[in-house]
Amino acid sequence: MELNRRTVIAGAAAAGIAATTLGTGTAQAASGGRKPVKELFGKLADGTKVYRWSLENGGTRMKVLDWGGVVQTLELPDRLGRHANVVNGFATIDDYVAKSPYFGALIGRYGNRIGKGRFTLDGKSYQLSVNDGVNSLHGGSQGFDKHIWDVEPFTKGSDVGLHLHYTSIDGEMGYPGTLKAKVTYTLTQHGDWRIDYEATTDKATVVNLTSHVYWNLAGEGSGTIENHELTIAASRYTPTDSGLIPTGELAKVSGTPFDFRHAKTIGRDIRAGHVQQVQAKGYDHNWVLDKGITAKPEHVATLRDPHSGRTLKIATDQPGLQFYSGNFLDGTLTGTGGRTYRQGDALCLETQHFPDAPNHPSFPSTVLRPGQTYRTTTIHTFGV
Repeated sequence: MELNRRTVIAGAAAAGIAATTLGTGTAQAASGGRKPVKELFGKLADGTKVYRWSLENGGTRMKVLDWGGVVQTLELPDRLGRHANVVNGFATIDDYVAKSPYFGALIGRYGNRIGKGRFTLDGKSYQLSVNDGVNSLHGGSQGFDKHIWDVEPFTKGSDVGLHLHYTSIDGEMGYPGTLKAKVTYTLTQHGDWRIDYEATTDKATVVNLTSHVYWNLAGEGSGTIENHELTIAASRYTPTDSGLIPTGELAKVSGTPFDFRHAKTIGRDIRAGHVQQVQAKGYDHNWVLDKGITAKPEHVATLRDPHSGRTLKIATDQPGLQFYSGNFLDGTLTGTGGRTYRQGDALCLETQHFPDAPNHPSFPSTVLRPGQTYRTTTIHTFGV
C-alpha cells in the first residue's frame, strides 16, 4: 500500500516514534519545520562566498546553495523510515563550477534548447549564447544556474522555505530585456517540495524557467534507475532532430517506447532501438501533457522505486515535461556520497514549456511582455 507523507508522520506520532527515526518530531510536524540555517559552503575563484541553506519539514531534509539555486541534497525516508539522499550533487563548489551537468540547478532564462541559439520576436532577430553544439541549452554558457542568487529565508505558518532572487540584465546571454526573477522553494508540513516561479521584464522577451534535479529514489549513487516505475499523463511527445531540437511534430506515444500512460519500468523499452532513442542515447524528450496549460498545478507524473518504496508525484500548471534518463552520465563524476555516476544512474523530470518554442508558432508561447508577470508552480509530493 502506498502511503503519503502525512500518513507517515501521523503514524509516527501515534506510535511515539522518536524524532531521529523520521528526521522530525511530532512537535515539529504540528508547529512547522525548523527555521532555515545558513552556513558557508565555499568560495568561487574570485573570492565570492557561496552559502548553503539547510531546510527540514515533514520528514524531508533539503540543502540549497545560493549558487544557481542548486538543490545539493534532498533526503527522504523509505518505507522503514530510513533516510537517504535521493538527488545527484557534488561535495564542493569547485566541482559544481568546473563540471556540473546542471545538478539540482535553477534553469533560465530559457530551459531546454533553442535551435541554433536564434529566434525572432516582434520582427527583430536575436542571437543567443551557443553552448550545445550549434544550439543554446538552458540559457547559454552562463545561465541562471551559474550565478549567485539573493536568498531570503522564511517561515510561514507550518511551512518553511527560501525566496531566491536574480536579475538578468538586458542582453545577458543575448536575451532582450532586464528580467527580474523570483523563485520560492517551500517545504510543507507534510514534506512536499513546492516551487513557485515568477518573473517580470522591461522589454519583450522569452522565458521558460525550470528545475534540473537528478533523481534516484533508491539513493544517490546507488546504481541504475532502470527499475524505477514511471507514469506520465501524456498521449503525445515532441520528436527531435539529431541535435535534439523539436521537429514541430506532436507525435502519438501509442505503440512506441514513449508510452508511459500506464506505469512501467524505465528499463523496459529504453533499448528498443527507436530512432528517437538512438539519437538521444535514451530518453531526452518533451512529453506533451494531456491536461495542457492549467490555472492550478495538476498531477502529471509518478516515479516509484519498488525497492525502497519511495514515491515522487509531480503536479504542474505547465504544458510539458522533459524526461531525461541520465544518458550522458559517464562515470567521470563523483557525487556527494563518494560514488561515481554512470549512464542511467539518475533521471530528470523537468516541468516546462516546449523546447525551441520561440521558433515554433504552433507551440504554446513563451513570450513575456512588460506589464505581465510570468508565474508557474510545480509541486513534488513524496510518499512511501
